[in-house]
Amino acid sequence: MRILIAECTQEISSFNPLQSQYEDYAFERGDVLVRHRGMNTHLGGALSVFDKRDDVELVWTMAARAPSAGILSADGWARLKDDLLSTILPHAGKIDAIYFSLHGAMGAVGEPDPEGALLEAVRGAFGDLPLVISLDLHGILTDRMLRQVDGLTIYQTYPHVDFADTGARAARLLLDIADRGLKPVIARVTVPLLARGDECITKTGWYGDVLREGQLLERKGQALAAGVMIGNPFTDAPELCTQAIVVAESDAAFAQQAATHLATRMWEGRQRLVGKLIPIESAVELARGMPGTVAFTDAADATSSGASGDSNVLVKALRDGGYEGRVLAQIVDAPAAAAAHRAGVGQRLKLSLGGTVDGERFTPMPVEVMVESLSRGRAKLETMGLHIDGGLTAVVTFDNFTIVVLSKPAFLMDRSLYYSNGLDPVDFDLVVVKSPHTEFQMYDLWVTKNFNVDAPGSTSANVASLGHTLCARPIYPIEPDTNFVPKPTLYRRAG
Repeated sequence: MRILIAECTQEISSFNPLQSQYEDYAFERGDVLVRHRGMNTHLGGALSVFDKRDDVELVWTMAARAPSAGILSADGWARLKDDLLSTILPHAGKIDAIYFSLHGAMGAVGEPDPEGALLEAVRGAFGDLPLVISLDLHGILTDRMLRQVDGLTIYQTYPHVDFADTGARAARLLLDIADRGLKPVIARVTVPLLARGDECITKTGWYGDVLREGQLLERKGQALAAGVMIGNPFTDAPELCTQAIVVAESDAAFAQQAATHLATRMWEGRQRLVGKLIPIESAVELARGMPGTVAFTDAADATSSGASGDSNVLVKALRDGGYEGRVLAQIVDAPAAAAAHRAGVGQRLKLSLGGTVDGERFTPMPVEVMVESLSRGRAKLETMGLHIDGGLTAVVTFDNFTIVVLSKPAFLMDRSLYYSNGLDPVDFDLVVVKSPHTEFQMYDLWVTKNFNVDAPGSTSANVASLGHTLCARPIYPIEPDTNFVPKPTLYRRAG
């Protein structure tokens, strides 16, 4: 059995004014993809399954991955699509099955559903063979996508740690479909809900409880795959919503009933699935009297969710509010990082911090800083082990603030870019974390308090403030009086 492997992943915020480009993507081609063996990635997990089969030959094509950012430019999408398809389509007629690793929350100028476009082109070229995809639970699964695939798996953890497990489940599902000649039925129920907040944490929250009901269906053998996708509230697209998905061998009635149950459970918890935010001024005042280290979560400027990373709002608020503890923060500001590199370590210089990308939300902050260290901004993510690149990076200090200044919006969802620049959050009184949630041991395990601060930004959990124009309305919590009536849709690909 010859199985083709491909990957394309990016998560965007439609509310980030800076478009992403083709050059933002990192590409791996051909057999170099075997380096994922043993890694906590989709491809690493899939390899752990395929490697056990002597009768499987893998056909490696391309993996394209980009940091979360603003919507992909029209030219960038045209080049990316052409690059991927020119690598994949020549194998048409020469393979037996396809595993395509995707994210689900891409977006491009003129193409609100890039994943659907790619899958449609692949299906059109390869015809009737098993095609399985894996997705982030923040993906936006569309009708167009569902019409092309035989099955799918999604993350079952948030914060995400099951990258490899999701790939492994996709590989097992693909092999099962191919080995037994299955034509699965997929049931989908959409829910008019944008879920955010602590109840989305799967280990402790309502969302996790619902996901475990889907996992039970899989363990009992009642479903080939089951889960709930909450979408990325910041990727404004026509089919943005929460949706329950059940993949069954053939029992359409059961798939519809199970998907309806999972969707209804999510709706029952809708009031809990709203981000609970604290005003900035209150957070600063409360932090002033706390012992130990305090974390300020700035989910509104989360680069891992597609934000620009150039918010200086919390740094300003702490300075203006008279906070005297040692503060550690990160900011994306390419001109400031370049100026620090020109000046050199140990030099003082005047510069402005922030507001270089999202100027409508953030005003540049004039400061006089000391350049403490310089780097290329390279690090390795704590969870996945993948390398990230923040570009030219500088650690600068002023007053009681230590700021890591990046040139690119690298993922800030863990501590890696602090560590790689010689900084440990435990040595500070307050740490700004530009991610909606991190793994428990990274901060919540040891900080005195983690404040989820109501700051402005293109990935704010206050979703009503963002200005959605494409997603179907009404949707909760933007319209609090939204109603929900389950309407299952069935997909079974004719072959």
